[in-house]
Amino acid sequence: MQRIATIPAIIEQHVEDAAFLWHRRSREIDGPVMGAFDIGRIDQRLDANLDGLFAAGQAAWDLASARFADYQEPPELFLLGALAFEWQSTPEIKFVLESAGRLGKSGLSALSGAVARSSPGKLEPFVARWLDSTVAMERALGVGALHHHGVNPGPRLTGLLTDRDAEVRRRALKLAGARRRRDVIAEVWVCLEARSVEERLEAAVAACLLGEARLAHPMFDKMMASNPELAGAVIEIRLLTTPSIAARSWWQQFVSTAATREAAVAASGLLGDMAIMPWLIERMQSPELGYAAGLALRDLIEIDFNDTDVFVTDPAKLGPKFETIEATPLPCPSRAQAWWDNGRGPARFGKFQSMRRLKLDAMKGALANAEIALTNWRRSRPIPAWM
Repeated sequence: MQRIATIPAIIEQHVEDAAFLWHRRSREIDGPVMGAFDIGRIDQRLDANLDGLFAAGQAAWDLASARFADYQEPPELFLLGALAFEWQSTPEIKFVLESAGRLGKSGLSALSGAVARSSPGKLEPFVARWLDSTVAMERALGVGALHHHGVNPGPRLTGLLTDRDAEVRRRALKLAGARRRRDVIAEVWVCLEARSVEERLEAAVAACLLGEARLAHPMFDKMMASNPELAGAVIEIRLLTTPSIAARSWWQQFVSTAATREAAVAASGLLGDMAIMPWLIERMQSPELGYAAGLALRDLIEIDFNDTDVFVTDPAKLGPKFETIEATPLPCPSRAQAWWDNGRGPARFGKFQSMRRLKLDAMKGALANAEIALTNWRRSRPIPAWM
C-alpha cells in the first residue's frame, strides 16, 4: 500500500459516498423498483469512489478504518474489504476477516459484496486458502467467491456440500444449482433433511435447477405449513416451477390463509393474469396488504411506474389507516383504478424490467434449459458517463 499526498476532505467524501452507494445497491439489487440502468448508474458512481480510494493508499485505509471504528456496520466493512482485496494486503485482509467474524452473518454478507466487486486475479491467491480454512466463515467466503465469479469447483463441490458448517453447505447448494451440477444431486438430497430451514430451502431450489422440481415440491409445501416466515421465497420458486393452471390452484390456498396471505398477494403478479387487476386494486385498500399488492402490480405489468402517478412515497396521502405504514412506495388504489380504466395499461408505455424481473427471468431461463448456467442478473452494466 502506497503513502501518497492526499487531501483528507476528498478522501473522507469518497469513504462516505462509497459506503452509502454500496448500501443502496445492496438494498435494490433484487428489488422491484430499479432496473439495470439505475443499478448501472450506482455502479458507475461506486466504482469512481473506489478508484479514488484505491489510489489514495494508506490515507484511504486510515479514514475508512476510523469510520468503521465509529460505525461497525456492513457498508463500512464492505469498503474495508474492497480496499484490502484490491491491495492484496495480508494484514488488512486478516483485519477484515476478523471483523466479519464479530459481525456474524451481516459481516459475511458485506465481505461477500467486496469479493463480488473484486477482480478474480486479485482474489486468486486467497480463495484456495479460505476454502481450506478451519474457520467456517472463511470457507463460506471462499464458496461465495466461486459463486460470484462463476467458477466451477469440479470434484471439490462434493466436499463443500458435506461441510460441517450449515452456511458453507447453503452457499455450496447455491453454487451447485447455478453451475447445473447434476453429478452432486445425491448430496443435494441429503441437504433437504438438514436441521436449518434456510439450508433446506436452498437445497430445494438447487434441486429445481437440477431438474428435480417435481420431487422438491413436497418440501416447499411442508415449509409453507411450518415456516410461514419463508413464504415469500417459497411461493416464488413454487410458482416458477409449476404449470400455470396448477400454480393458480396451489396459490389460492395460501392467499386465503392469514399466515401466508401477504406473501401470496405479493407473488400474485407471477401468475401473469391481467384479470386479477380488480382484485389487486381492492387489496391496495388494505394497510396490511397495500405494499404487497404494489409488488404484485410491478411483476404483472413490466413498465416503469415512476412514469405514472400510481405510487406514493408518503403513506399519509392514502388516509389515516396508512399513516403508520413504513414500507414504501405504496400504490394508491384510486389512482391505480383511474390509470387502468383510462386504458393506460402496458401498451402505452415502453417495457421496463426491474432487477427483480431480471432475476425471475434468469430463473425461468435456467429452469427451461438444464444445460445452461444460471445467468448472473446482478452483473454490473456500465452506462455512458453523460447519462
